[in-house]
Amino acid sequence: MFTGIIEEKGRIEAIKQGAKSAVLTIRAEHILDDVRIGDSVAVNGVCLTATTVGSNYFTADVMAETLRRSSLGSLKAGSEVNLERAMAMGGRFGGHIVSGHIDGTGTIRSMTKEDNAVWVTIEADTSILDLIVEKGSIAIDGISLTVAAVDETSFSVSLIPHTGKETTLLSKKPGDIVNLENDIVGKYIEKLMKKTESTSKKESGLTASFLMENGFL
Repeated sequence: MFTGIIEEKGRIEAIKQGAKSAVLTIRAEHILDDVRIGDSVAVNGVCLTATTVGSNYFTADVMAETLRRSSLGSLKAGSEVNLERAMAMGGRFGGHIVSGHIDGTGTIRSMTKEDNAVWVTIEADTSILDLIVEKGSIAIDGISLTVAAVDETSFSVSLIPHTGKETTLLSKKPGDIVNLENDIVGKYIEKLMKKTESTSKKESGLTASFLMENGFL
């Protein structure tokens, strides 16, 4: 479990490509103080397991499903990535609950400066947008951000200078792909509501076949 508060910007040192998978070697400094083999590290919001840990790098395996569902497949040697260690018990919870399990990707539509902040607008699929609410939380490349606006095709966030400096988001440009993770609370609520609606229909007997049999369809 993560909070979406990025601890460090790392850098991809090497990528070893498999048939459908990859092994990433990631250079880092600060987060390696207490990372051990088997620990979870969020890389651009994707929960990965450290398989080797050196003095200034760690490696992680990336399976085919992760490459399909995230933007990790577009990384190359030299790419900067957002890094966060798994949340420690007793630590400050500054962001929101982030699982590190990506729901999909979005495309940056525009980046507009407004005084000391930068507005970033991201296009996304309806399946992701349906779970986004204004003033709610969203994880973009692992960064916990507050949604400032949302419509049928996109949503927008506004970054303060500190967030822009400490993360990789402002180094991107329109057209770039980012990883998106919806607020897990919203996902659970959606599933429970669908289950409740399904149960209610069964109990009432109000189904398409019932309506057809009785001349309503």
